[in-house]
Amino acid sequence: MSANEDQEMELEALRSIYEGDESFRELSPVSFQYRIGENGDPKAFLIEISWTETYPQTPPIISMNAFFNNTISSAVKQSILAKLQEAVEVNLGTAMTYTLFEYAKDNKERLMENHRPVCSATSISNIISVETPNTAPSSKKKDKKEQLSKAQKRKLADKTGLQADVLRRPLVLSLLPGMSTNSQKSKLTQLLTSITKENFLEVGTGLMW
Repeated sequence: MSANEDQEMELEALRSIYEGDESFRELSPVSFQYRIGENGDPKAFLIEISWTETYPQTPPIISMNAFFNNTISSAVKQSILAKLQEAVEVNLGTAMTYTLFEYAKDNKERLMENHRPVCSATSISNIISVETPNTAPSSKKKDKKEQLSKAQKRKLADKTGLQADVLRRPLVLSLLPGMSTNSQKSKLTQLLTSITKENFLEVGTGLMW
């Protein structure tokens, strides 16, 4: 039987076996993918097997370059491919695509025991795109600082008003003993009410009658 005849028979068998199996995908009559593990499984991976013109008398091409495997390290991929190559050698000369897929399914945990998710370029770009909007809030923080500064300035202005009260007290204490008439005391009260930090010296001079 020729290689082409072997491939035709295996293709029909694969289509029959994996009919309705969402993990299986026929890329072409000589190229197939199978997902080992369910979607969302952190240890799931995808195997692609392509037949050469002389398959199964010669080994098929096994690949793990699919985007699905982008979080699997090169070391883990090479380890899985090495194990699959061992299975290829044992089955060389016979239809082995189904055998290789099933071998990976049965040994999934062992094949992925050293798996540690790696950060891909895609995940890095996602991180950058997520963090970029944070630039706007940072400017808002600066605005808040400016608002606080204005508030501090208002507080300083309020303190100036309090200082005027402080300035009034010693002046009252020094002048009251010399007030002999009600008109003098009334004049003193009016003048003291108008005292601020800026006109303190001017008012104080006017009180010296």
